[in-house]
Amino acid sequence: MIPYGRQEIIQSDVDEVISVLHSDFITQGPQVPLFEKTVADKVGAKYAVAVNSATSALHLACRALDVQAGDIVWTSPITFVASANCAVYCGASIDFVDIDESTCNMSVSALELKLKDAERAGKLPKVVIPVHFAGQSCDMARIRTLSQDYGFAIVEDASHAIGGRYKETHVGGCAYSDITVFSFHPVKIITTGEGGMALSNDQVLVDRMRLLSSHGITRNPEHMDREPDGPWYYQQVDIGYNYRMTEIQAALGISQIQRLDDYVRRRNQIASTYDEAFLGSAVKPLVVLGDCYSAYHLYVIRLNVEHDHGLRAFVFEQLRQKGIGVNVHYIPVHLQPWYQKLGFEEGMFPVAERYYKHALSIPMFPTLSDKEQQYVANTVIEVVTKAVRGDS
Repeated sequence: MIPYGRQEIIQSDVDEVISVLHSDFITQGPQVPLFEKTVADKVGAKYAVAVNSATSALHLACRALDVQAGDIVWTSPITFVASANCAVYCGASIDFVDIDESTCNMSVSALELKLKDAERAGKLPKVVIPVHFAGQSCDMARIRTLSQDYGFAIVEDASHAIGGRYKETHVGGCAYSDITVFSFHPVKIITTGEGGMALSNDQVLVDRMRLLSSHGITRNPEHMDREPDGPWYYQQVDIGYNYRMTEIQAALGISQIQRLDDYVRRRNQIASTYDEAFLGSAVKPLVVLGDCYSAYHLYVIRLNVEHDHGLRAFVFEQLRQKGIGVNVHYIPVHLQPWYQKLGFEEGMFPVAERYYKHALSIPMFPTLSDKEQQYVANTVIEVVTKAVRGDS
């Protein structure tokens, strides 16, 4: 089976991890801060906090921005549930902004209309979380302008997008946001096994996230309410979490990021080949805008048909039977049972729902061979064409 995504672990990765295993520290040592600095320098951010998952990073971002009960947070319905859950963890209310049909990123036009309505109703969001779906940045300049007009903070969920660029700036540099979050899950662009990172140019936010990532404990006398008893002394000054990244994970990340540019370049080459293969067929890829350089975590296709009537499920099963590990990213968050208990219903975000009915993710990873890619493209076209014609 050719999977939709796959990590690459080479000997230098193994060597770096083994080196840490033989060192004095396998957690809370020098590798984590080095990884933070390496990533921050790479993308042009001032500060970074490495944690055990992007979910944890999103939660810390909301806590650092003081999201709490009574606040409202907006995100995209086409994302993994963590993009919404992070606000709920803080006791806030969550809502969604429909997507742009061509990119499947948050629609800035829909965002603007929703903000106008929310202002009239006195229910503006405290934070908006745009999701860089499949690796392409949202239109952050326009979102930033809206944030200045309506007073909300921005957390970029760039879990798919390390190595991508927007308007010649690296995703993660926080040129248009307060905080950016990366994921290092194995199917992402680079991996630390599990892991994530929050980046910001605001030291206050970073210090807050760092504190909360380790139980809310400080050893800095300036943050204590009394003189320390001695050099061993610490205080818990907030309720935090054990979200720390290990030295083992950081060592793997430091090794992996050396290949980031090559990985993203290869992903773009694969995407270009797919794009060309699907021209004129019933397979419709996402559109990448001219001011974006996608990291291509995913290559998503949509079946270019008016109605589904089970066609997507048939194509999914046929491709799986032929050894192609397609997947679906994502089921709209507002259609999940837990969120429907909050009052969300089918029909609220029609573009996202229409996208879901026709979407498939096909194999996209740097070590996908030219032969495998050709097989995937030819088989997708063959299966989809037959399905659309009703030859099944």
